[in-house]
Amino acid sequence: MHSSMPKSGGVSTYIIIITVIGIAALGMAWMPSISKKTKISYSIAYVLFGALLYLAFGNLLPLPDPISKNQFTIRLTELVVIVSLMGTGLKIDQPFTIKNWAVPFRLVSITMILSIFIVAAIAVVFLKFDLPAAILLGAVLAPTDPVLAADVQVGPPLEEAENKVRFSLTAEAGMNDGTAFPFTWLAIVLAGGTGGTSIEHWFTFYLFYKIIVGIIVGVLVGRFIAYLVFKLPVSRKDIKTRDGFVAISATLMVYGLAEMVQGYGFIAVFVSAITLRNYEINHKYHKKLHDFTDQVERVLVAIVLILFGGSLVSGILSKLSVSMAVFAVGFVLLIRPITSFIGLIKADLHYKEKLAVGFFGIRGMGSFYYLAFALHEGFFALNEELWALGSFVVLLSIILHGLTATPALKRLEVELAKSS
Repeated sequence: MHSSMPKSGGVSTYIIIITVIGIAALGMAWMPSISKKTKISYSIAYVLFGALLYLAFGNLLPLPDPISKNQFTIRLTELVVIVSLMGTGLKIDQPFTIKNWAVPFRLVSITMILSIFIVAAIAVVFLKFDLPAAILLGAVLAPTDPVLAADVQVGPPLEEAENKVRFSLTAEAGMNDGTAFPFTWLAIVLAGGTGGTSIEHWFTFYLFYKIIVGIIVGVLVGRFIAYLVFKLPVSRKDIKTRDGFVAISATLMVYGLAEMVQGYGFIAVFVSAITLRNYEINHKYHKKLHDFTDQVERVLVAIVLILFGGSLVSGILSKLSVSMAVFAVGFVLLIRPITSFIGLIKADLHYKEKLAVGFFGIRGMGSFYYLAFALHEGFFALNEELWALGSFVVLLSIILHGLTATPALKRLEVELAKSS
């Protein structure tokens, strides 16, 4: 019986794929320490590795085309994002209160909505996108990324004092990967992808119902997991666990439950992580939960970055025009920083901290997921242009922020310490 798996020189494509994944995952064991020493994000290294790999052996590997392999792109990026959202929530030491989290709330409301509006307006007027595609572009580029932003986020739980910039960027990344979803659905609705859903239905269902349900499911599951791992062992000494994989199990469970009742799973995952983290907030078990999640996340990120690097040399940017490239540079260097500064006008931050929060709004996996999801749910005539522009923005973010984040934030911390 002959195998249906494609072969190249007697070696199946499957064997080549698992070998590459093994090499990439092994490299991730040392990448954080290497990045810390070189002050260059490992994201750059993996994208470059992916590009070189596909240039040399592209004919032996699956085509990294997010358009033709839409379903695969959705599921892979979805998995990366939800695992990252759990890890992001678990590493935030700041207790959750409206006052403590005022800056992230400003970023996911004022800054994000302003960013969506400006991007959509520019896309319509200057890039000549139709309205659904323009709103989708705004929604895709609005959320900062919890996956690729490790260099600007807080460290593992209970290990170091959190500064305001790192906390703000971490909490924002966790919150806005879900809160940008209603605007993705708005673009889908306008593109006719929901079978004639009205704006009123979008407002009540996609904007309010799904957010509220996501929050409720997240709180309930977070409290349930907290009871199982913290409270139950107190009353039943023979029933306890300290396994780190509980965090991944909880991630999959809460995401699935939220989606079953039509809530936003991204919101539910992050809320459950924050709920769990705020229970026995100084318990060392939080570190084990986070560390296991972080290890799984890094393996998944390695795979996605290699595929992204491969897509860059396989034609994903072929529809990128000069005007799109100019817009992408303007978005990274102007739109995000300006909208962030506006959102933080009355925030309790030093002006240098506000500038840092604005500049280091990293884009990444969340943008890829939203784009793949929307193009599956609705018809957008500019799908190739959207992928080209979205990919170029993420590439710019990876390079620019990956080269500057560590030294810039270190210098800021030193300067603020001297002035305090």
